[in-house]
Amino acid sequence: MGYLPQLMFGALITLGVALSAILFGAAFGLLGAMAKLSTSRPLRTVAEAYTIVVRGTPDLIIILIVFFGGTIALTRLFGRTVEVSEFAAGVASLAFVFGAYATEIFRGAILAVPIGQIEAARALSLPAPILFLRIVLPQAWRVALPAFGNQSIILLKQTSLISVVGLEELMRSASMAAGATREPFKWYLAAACLYLVMTGLSTILLRYAERRANLGFERR
Repeated sequence: MGYLPQLMFGALITLGVALSAILFGAAFGLLGAMAKLSTSRPLRTVAEAYTIVVRGTPDLIIILIVFFGGTIALTRLFGRTVEVSEFAAGVASLAFVFGAYATEIFRGAILAVPIGQIEAARALSLPAPILFLRIVLPQAWRVALPAFGNQSIILLKQTSLISVVGLEELMRSASMAAGATREPFKWYLAAACLYLVMTGLSTILLRYAERRANLGFERR
């Protein structure tokens, strides 16, 4: 049981990577959705290419490109050896992938907002930032939350891929413990249970968030 603290530490690293990637990925997705809905054709083209290329590329390849390619790019930029940390590479790559899926989620949710409410806000001469933050975003978030939550749980499981770059997250910790003790079943089962606990807690939080987002709408 001497490897149990290491396994718990790996679970914390997994949670840190997942939460950071969801935060940055949501920002990428929101920017991508706004670009797809903009009147600028170049912005729409860039956003469309982003979603098509990223969703069509295996996540593992993107992780390796960000880790090794980022190290090469920074080394050439600064003229000295600069290594991208495993944590930063994992967060950046997973956020980049998550943003591609979140782009389509947010785009559909924004389109689901009744156009009459947007026109009413414009008739009141509300500035565009206030219109988006106070009228569009709260209603779009309510529609996007179920799909956003499902994608977040998928990302939580995708964090296991980061072990290929050496980050001691949950799966790598379980692999090291299994190799040292020659008891792979026990340690991989423990890792599976920890993933199940994290997924269960995420599901509870998402259901709570959905109930909060639907307050006022259910009474209509």
